Amino acid sequence: MAKRSARSGLLGELTAEFAGTMILILFGCGVVAQVVAGGALTSPPGGLGDHDSIAWAWGLGVTLGVYVAARLSGAHLNPAVTLALATYRGFPWRKVAPYVLAQTVGAFVAALLVRWNYSEALAKADPGHTEKTQTVFSTLPANGNPALPVHEWGAFRDQVIGTAILLLLIMAVTDMLNTPPGANLAPLIIGLVVVAIGMAWGTNAGYAINPARDFGPRLASFLTGYNGAWRDQYGNLYFWVPILGPFVGGLLGAGVYKAFVGRFLPSAEPEPPGRVPAPED
Repeated sequence: MAKRSARSGLLGELTAEFAGTMILILFGCGVVAQVVAGGALTSPPGGLGDHDSIAWAWGLGVTLGVYVAARLSGAHLNPAVTLALATYRGFPWRKVAPYVLAQTVGAFVAALLVRWNYSEALAKADPGHTEKTQTVFSTLPANGNPALPVHEWGAFRDQVIGTAILLLLIMAVTDMLNTPPGANLAPLIIGLVVVAIGMAWGTNAGYAINPARDFGPRLASFLTGYNGAWRDQYGNLYFWVPILGPFVGGLLGAGVYKAFVGRFLPSAEPEPPGRVPAPED
């Protein structure tokens, strides 16, 4: 991710995190609204996309959000990323809470826009604003499917594993001592990581892998008519799972990268003779 501008200040970093996360959620929640709510009204149902289109749009949302914010803030766009970078990469701890707040507010505002724009489709497809369309905004165990008996702790396990994969790969892709992608392609690669996680790890808990991505839209849906937003399809309190799980998983994944790869990489060395002017005697 791009080096932050020394002139931007904390305010610039926070507005970049807000904007980048907002872009992420506009594409992410937007595609789920199209597939779930809009698709329920086509004949036959399901005519506006499927799981793969959701996975691709979320990944592209990550890529575009990172390109928006990277220059100013480093484009964390995810509290689990911010916490892991503070723990393992020297990101200032005093900035962790402001970054998390900016990310969550960006997700909240984006979800409100999706809710407003798709209000007719949501009302027609799900007049009671139930878990049937709750997945437009936030995750549920087994994506709300009661036929798959995944509950809170199974979903928590899933979120730990999924976010660990995400952070391990982010640490690898952004490690300048490893083999990072060139030509400013890191945002694209990170977006593809999210696509892959969605396609491989989306069944049990909807691959939130981002506390702000889940809590901000969940709050927005609750304030706009989804009274059961904090619970799952079984009536159990669920909102904590996609918050705590990604925090734990992010620390584990980043720690695994440092322990198994990062500590064995060569340190940065001076340029060999002939590459830089030799000092004069």
